[in-house]
Amino acid sequence: MKRIRLKMKRKDLLNIPEFSLPDGYQIRKFKKGDEHNWARIEASVDEFKTEKAALAHFAKEFGPHIDEMEERCLFVENSNGEAIATTTAWYGDLKGDGEILGRIHWVGVIPEYQGKKLSKPLLSEAMKVLARHHERAYLTSQTTSYQAVNMYLNFGFEPFITEPSCHEAWNLMERRLNREIATK
Repeated sequence: MKRIRLKMKRKDLLNIPEFSLPDGYQIRKFKKGDEHNWARIEASVDEFKTEKAALAHFAKEFGPHIDEMEERCLFVENSNGEAIATTTAWYGDLKGDGEILGRIHWVGVIPEYQGKKLSKPLLSEAMKVLARHHERAYLTSQTTSYQAVNMYLNFGFEPFITEPSCHEAWNLMERRLNREIATK
């Protein structure tokens, strides 16, 4: 499948879908030192070639904001206390106009734990964190992550069209997901 970047927005942070984790898993917040867990998880889903590269990115993007990470970054732990999934309820400027919105950022689940019903509860908790700080939210993804895109659509995120390639991407998503997606 062709890889095209996608942006999605959610007009408000009301009525966040609720999902519970399966038995044996729990969600916890970031603690100093968890940057190594973040890097391990993100490298495992091929966001970075190595854990070292992921750790360098973490230091650049989040290092100056480490105290905020303790409120905004979440992990799912298995019954052994191992961090096996993460996302960050971050923030950013979607349109480049200076308006800061909540952002679902760096969602990752270690491959051997994918398909175990961990993503929806993790996303739900991250959106609750966002709702404490923001009125609206956005995220970025890509067409190759079509299963995640489908979940985001089900959570009320909508396409954010910024350029002609967006229409190609969303047409591709409609065909792949076999669902109509409004792209106003």
